Amino acid sequence: MIRALALFSLMLFLFSCATYNTRIGSYYAHVRNGQYNQAENDLEKIKLVKANRNRLLYYVEKGKVTHLQKKYDSSNYYFNLADNFIEDTRVSAGDIALGTLLNPMMQTYRGEDFERFMIHYYKALNYLYLGDREEALVEARRISLASYAQQDKYKSDNRYSDDAFSLTIQGIIYEQSNDINNAFISYRNAVDIYLQHNDLYYGTPLPEQLKQDLLRTADLMGFREEVERYEGLLKVRYRPKAASEAGELVLFWENGLAPVKLQQDFFFALTKDGIGNFAFVDPAGSFNIPFDFSSTNAKKEDLKLDDLRSLRVAFPRYQEQPPNYRNATVELNDVNYHFEAAEDINAIAFATLRERFLKEMSTALSRLAIKKLAEAAARPKSDDKNKDTKEAIALAIQVFNFASEKADTRNWQSLPHTISYMRVPLNRGVNVVEVSLTGQATTKVNLVAEGHGGLQVQNICTLQ
Repeated sequence: MIRALALFSLMLFLFSCATYNTRIGSYYAHVRNGQYNQAENDLEKIKLVKANRNRLLYYVEKGKVTHLQKKYDSSNYYFNLADNFIEDTRVSAGDIALGTLLNPMMQTYRGEDFERFMIHYYKALNYLYLGDREEALVEARRISLASYAQQDKYKSDNRYSDDAFSLTIQGIIYEQSNDINNAFISYRNAVDIYLQHNDLYYGTPLPEQLKQDLLRTADLMGFREEVERYEGLLKVRYRPKAASEAGELVLFWENGLAPVKLQQDFFFALTKDGIGNFAFVDPAGSFNIPFDFSSTNAKKEDLKLDDLRSLRVAFPRYQEQPPNYRNATVELNDVNYHFEAAEDINAIAFATLRERFLKEMSTALSRLAIKKLAEAAARPKSDDKNKDTKEAIALAIQVFNFASEKADTRNWQSLPHTISYMRVPLNRGVNVVEVSLTGQATTKVNLVAEGHGGLQVQNICTLQ
């Protein structure tokens, strides 16, 4: 029986080592290779991503892959489902119990904070491609609501509590609808975020284009004091330029793919100080993490140090996927235009995981401690009559605890590594815009923009 349990333990352990990325690998590979129809077909076949607890991931992946297929109505259908899921789904007692008794991978996935902002980005793009400015404006307003919610959630300046890129998108949408006052406010809010972080926000320097958009819209509104104030803050001199009669193209470049989540193991022991406080300490003494009693029903008198001397806890970590392309330029009318970084999703992912490390590690360790105490309680005493049976039960619990200790490696896999943007003045009529991409590979992408006055928005994707 013990041999059978050992074999079962090995099988469960090997299964538990498979990350979310590995288990949806076929879908992911098709996305990387630009095979979007095959990717969508694979997505429908993968049971894991269609499980109720992963419903949000199904919606956002479906929304993204249909966007890549230029099915903008279908894309927004799924992104709206994702939006509604986030708003309507609440943390239930059953969900908490699953996370405590098994692992967080069994809980309902509610998305990373930056993933929620990216839903608004894609919805806004879809509406603009569909020519539905009213709905795009609605999405712009919802970006503000999402920002307020984030600010309420995190009061600390050291947490990701806003998204400068989303506010830039908001400004562009307002500007396209000739709402220059709200465009100015959005650009100003985005610039202020950069200024609060010494001109560098989660790996992205303050774009020169954003500076000019702020000063230009302030000037158009006649806000001379604001122009002068931000000229001083930004250390730039605003020089008005005549607007192109044929309009401008705002072009976003989505490059590479976001990092994947993998699992890493940490080892801790529970300690108790002189005044009765419990904390987890790793062998190197790098971490001293308090026991999180709020996440369990444990009491201090239940904790026995002898039973908690060696705890292996699984925790997620990100692994970067360096993109093939590093630079891109646009040539039009013998003039070269250069992209500027607007959002570094790779940097945000790493930073936000670091920001919540201590809190989530405390919860994970406290969860594991409860499982280990249950294992210790099942062990037989020396005078037990049913010693063999109890030993088998204790071993079964040990096997289960070992195999079920798994990090939550889920994330929105098809997000880009980085997003850059530029503004290109257009000519009247048809403009063939040539984008030259360089890096590990070199290629050119052509797109067509109709110069008919006003502002228009497009995006290109190089997800390799």
